[in-house]
Amino acid sequence: MRTTAALGALIIALLPLSANAKSLVARVSLSAQTMTVSEDGVVRYRWKVSTGRSGYSTPTGSWRAKWASLHHRSRKYDNAPMPYAIFFNGGYAVHATFDVKHLGHPASHGCVRLHPDNAAQFYQLARRNGLGNTRIMISQ
Repeated sequence: MRTTAALGALIIALLPLSANAKSLVARVSLSAQTMTVSEDGVVRYRWKVSTGRSGYSTPTGSWRAKWASLHHRSRKYDNAPMPYAIFFNGGYAVHATFDVKHLGHPASHGCVRLHPDNAAQFYQLARRNGLGNTRIMISQ
């Protein structure tokens, strides 16, 4: 009986935490080459992106963020810098690029590239809201 009461008290104590959890959603449009970021259903940002260029596709679908890496470098593409990386599907991530002149046009090996300032902001939002509460949705 004590165990059941203690378990019930623990569940009740945790309910406000889950009720206060914020959701972060990044919707990437491949056709528009944009990413729209919403917190709790309210659009906060709309940024230009670069996604997979000819011969390299960016996967479509919906994923929760898996892990974050502040100063990541690609093991697949010549140690290329991928700062502020939020990984969502294997080696695919939302990350900063220094090739900002191509934002708004397909230019990547499949990742979603952002201006460094925007990538830093998205990284901070994802860490603050929790990777488990961060969803990346990519559509045509």
